[in-house]
Amino acid sequence: MTKPNIVLIVADDMGYGDFGVFNDGPARTPTLDHLVDESLCLTQHYSGSPVCSPARAALLTGRYPIRTGAITPQEVMGLDRIALREVTIADAFKQAGYATGLIGKWHNGALDARFHPNARGYDEFAGFCGGWADYYRWYLDCNGSRRPSDGRYLTDVLTEEAAGFIERHRQHPFFLNVMYNAPHSPLQAPEHLVRPYLEAGLSKGVAITYAMIERMDAGVARILDTLSQYNLSENTIVLFTSDNGPAFMVRPDQAPDEVSRDTRRFNCGFNGAKGSVYEGGIRVPMIMRWPAGLKGARSIDELVHFTDWLPTLLRITGIERPDGPPLDGLDIWPLLQGEAPREAPRRFWQWNGYTPIGTTNSAMRDGPWKLVRPQLPIAFASHEDKQAAARYVELDIEYKYHPENVTEISGNPDPERIIPDPPSPELYHIEEDPLEQTNLAETEPMRTARMLNALETWFDEVESERRRFSINK
Repeated sequence: MTKPNIVLIVADDMGYGDFGVFNDGPARTPTLDHLVDESLCLTQHYSGSPVCSPARAALLTGRYPIRTGAITPQEVMGLDRIALREVTIADAFKQAGYATGLIGKWHNGALDARFHPNARGYDEFAGFCGGWADYYRWYLDCNGSRRPSDGRYLTDVLTEEAAGFIERHRQHPFFLNVMYNAPHSPLQAPEHLVRPYLEAGLSKGVAITYAMIERMDAGVARILDTLSQYNLSENTIVLFTSDNGPAFMVRPDQAPDEVSRDTRRFNCGFNGAKGSVYEGGIRVPMIMRWPAGLKGARSIDELVHFTDWLPTLLRITGIERPDGPPLDGLDIWPLLQGEAPREAPRRFWQWNGYTPIGTTNSAMRDGPWKLVRPQLPIAFASHEDKQAAARYVELDIEYKYHPENVTEISGNPDPERIIPDPPSPELYHIEEDPLEQTNLAETEPMRTARMLNALETWFDEVESERRRFSINK
């Protein structure tokens, strides 16, 4: 059998509850629902981080994001960048002769040509390098050349670019990332798609969010139809996931004046949302379809992590990874084939804004057990530090709408912060309590202490590695 093509589709801020098939409410995702029915569906699938840039870094490198230097979404500070010493999944497939393409959101290196997708393994890029884009007033980076908006809805433009890539490369193996920005804010969608959700009684913010997802679902249908049109469906591995859990609150500049910023909605009862290491922030969908090589219409309930996909896809295609730092991910191909699972490895998460702080918003899994260090209320040390942080946000917005005005990474240091003492860690048995409602730390003190020690040891190791190696190497 010839080597399979791969289409890896990543939504932005989409949870399990945003699929119609998992939602008792009005969500409409007929294409994704059909994919769930005919594909392999992973029910304990975890992102590498509860926010965009670090999550994507884990998926693209097979390594914990802190190691890679992509620690937080602040591209104007250069904190979203994957270090140059890292080997991306696109590097590996390109070296093996695959045509490689990235359509949509990059967010792993803006404002510096060394970190551009074309320099990180992607032959073709059509998208944007920052964390979000206006759905109507967008600028598309096409292999380094800027293309201004023609007024079309951005999700539709990205779909067209993805279909075009498949058409151009249909005669030989290709690896295509389709990184939709939906349903990430700003809250914008065609009005005729929003109206039915409003009529169903939803708030306008939630109605727009579901409409954004519905339009993306139609885009996925177009991509699948293009594969079918060229008889590529049978031997193309199609994967669909999300970078992190749903966002339940958007920034003031990301919602129309008359629209609430509150986008809380059904997410299968999971605790937390985007930004949190509780299940709602890091437990994300994954659908995998490969008719020629994998039995579909079934689910896998074992824990799988973003870092596992690079070694697994290389194993499936028989591709050697170029030399690079050691992987954190594992080859899960036997698990996907239906073999009995081996003992699940420990998995770790940590995220906060700016330089990593191990005592806040961190977690680990050890088998069915999960330890959580809750998010701390970290304040800026002074009014000047708060102003500096606000200035970074202003630069971020300026870069999205006027990229010609923001052309360099800010060389300013992190704003100084006040870090309070952490509360006691929390312990949950995820297989019995997936909604994280019963904290067992007091009844399992020895287990809690062991896991806390393991989490602290892990954080010290990855943070030490990050500090040892320059982002420019």
